[in-house]
Amino acid sequence: MADPKRMEEGLGHKPVLDHKDHDDDHHMISAKVDGIDGGDGINNEKEERSSAVLQDQPGGVEDHDHHKGEQQQLLVQKIKSKRVATLDAFRGLTIVLMILVDDAGGAYERIDHSPWNGCTLADFVMPFFLFIVGVAIALALKKIPKINGAIKKITIRTLKLLFWGLLLQGGYSHAPYDLSYGVDMKKIRWCGILQRIALVYFVVAMIETLTTKKRPAVLQPGHLSIFTAYQWQWIGGFVAFVVYMVTTYALYVPDWSFVVHGRHGAKRYTVKCGMRGHLGPACNAVGYVDRQVWGVNHLYSSPVWSRLKACTFSYPNSGPLREDAPTWCHGPFEPEGLLSTISAILSGTIGIHYGHVLIHFKGHSERLKHWISTAVGLLIVAIILHFTDAIPINKQLYSFSYVCFTAGAAGIVFSAFYILIDVWGWRTPFLFLEWIGMNAMLVFVLGAQGILAGFVNGWYYKDPDNTLVNWIQTHVFINVWKSERLGSLLYVIFAEITFWGVVAGILHKLGIYWKL
Repeated sequence: MADPKRMEEGLGHKPVLDHKDHDDDHHMISAKVDGIDGGDGINNEKEERSSAVLQDQPGGVEDHDHHKGEQQQLLVQKIKSKRVATLDAFRGLTIVLMILVDDAGGAYERIDHSPWNGCTLADFVMPFFLFIVGVAIALALKKIPKINGAIKKITIRTLKLLFWGLLLQGGYSHAPYDLSYGVDMKKIRWCGILQRIALVYFVVAMIETLTTKKRPAVLQPGHLSIFTAYQWQWIGGFVAFVVYMVTTYALYVPDWSFVVHGRHGAKRYTVKCGMRGHLGPACNAVGYVDRQVWGVNHLYSSPVWSRLKACTFSYPNSGPLREDAPTWCHGPFEPEGLLSTISAILSGTIGIHYGHVLIHFKGHSERLKHWISTAVGLLIVAIILHFTDAIPINKQLYSFSYVCFTAGAAGIVFSAFYILIDVWGWRTPFLFLEWIGMNAMLVFVLGAQGILAGFVNGWYYKDPDNTLVNWIQTHVFINVWKSERLGSLLYVIFAEITFWGVVAGILHKLGIYWKL
C-alpha cells in the first residue's frame, strides 16, 4: 500500500577575488531551468567569453603569445566555476526538507503539513521548489539565440516532468514499502509535485521566452525599473492571481458525494454545500474544480484535513476518524490541483523576479537590498491577511497569503545563502546541499520518492518485512536510542539525508548528473 505522505509530497561558486570578477561570473551562468534536474541553460556565452578574452590581449604578437596560456587557463577556470552556488544549495535544501518532512513528519507532527490553515515546515517545500524554478529560468533564458529552439526545449522538459510525475505519484509505483506495482486507470491520480512544477515552469518560461525582444539590455534609472522592464512577467502573474481569486470567491459549489471502499463494503457519503467563497475543507472552489475536471476518483485519497480536531481525537496526529466526524473527513482532496496550481504560478513569478535582480544589479548590496525588501514586504502582506482572517495562510488551497508568506521566506533564505556562500565564500559547510542540488532529480526520484529503498526492500529474508532498510532503522537507530520518534528522526538524518549527500558528492566528482 502506498505511503500517503510520499504520495502527496511528490529541485559552483568560485572564491570572490574582487567585485568585478564576482559580477562577471554571474553573466556566464548555465542554469537549470526546471528547478529539479541538472538540465543546462540556453545560452551561447561560453563562446562569447572565449572570443572576448582572446581579443583583449595587450600588446603585439609577442605579448599575445606570452599571455595566451595564462589567459586561456583563466578562461577555463571561469567557465568551470560559472554556476551560482546559492542556486544549487537552495535547491538541495528544498530536497533535504522534503525527505525530512516526508519520513520524519509522522513522528514529529509539528513539522508535518498543517491540517488546514497555518504553515509548518513541510508547507515550505512546494513553494521553495517553485521559487527556485523561477530564479533558474531567469538565468537560463537570459539570452535566447533561437526562440523556436527554446520553446521546443521548454515543451520537451515539461512533458518529461509530467511523465515522471504520473509514474511516481499517479499510483503506479508503490515504493518503498509495497513490493507490488501497477495502477487502476479508473483511480489514477493525475496531479502531483512534478506535475505542478511542470505546469508552472511551462507558463513562466514561455512568458520569458516570448517576451525576449521586449527585454531591456540596461535598466532605466528608478526603483521600479526592474518591475516595468519585466512587466509581461508580472502581468502573467497578475492574470493567474485574478483567475484564482475570482474562481475561489465567485464559483458556486453544489453538494457533492463520493464512495469509500472499506472492509465492510462500499459506502456513499454526501457533503452538503450550496455556497460561494467558502475557505473550509468541505465546500471550497479549489476542490470543486478538481472534482469536475479530474473526477472524484482521481484525487488524493488521504488528505491532511483528516488530522483536524473535527475528524479525529488524535489531532494533530493521524488517527482513526471520530464516529461523529463530518462526512467530508472521509473524502478525497487534491493538494496539487488545477486551481491551486494556477495560484502557484505566482510563486514562480516571484522567483523569476529574484533572478532578474541577480542579472541586472551588479553589486552585492544592491541585490540584497532589493531581495530582502521584497521578501519583508511579502511577509508583511501575508501576516496581515492571515491574522485579520481576510485570507488565511493555507497550503492546500494555495491561498494568496500562503504565496506571499512562503515566497517571502524563500527570499530571506535565498538572501542568507547568497551572503554566506557567494559573498563571504563559506562554501564548504554547504557543499552537501550543493551536491544534492546539482543532482536533485536523481535524489528526488531515488530518495524522496523511495525508489532505491523499494529496490532494497525487494531483497528480504523469509518475511517481506525482514529487509535491510527495516533492520537498519530498527536495530541501528530505534533500539539504540530506545525511542521510535528520536530513532526515526536520526535514521532520516543519517541513513537518508547524509547518505544522499555522500552519493551526490561522489556523482559530482565523477561528473554524473541526471538531466531532463
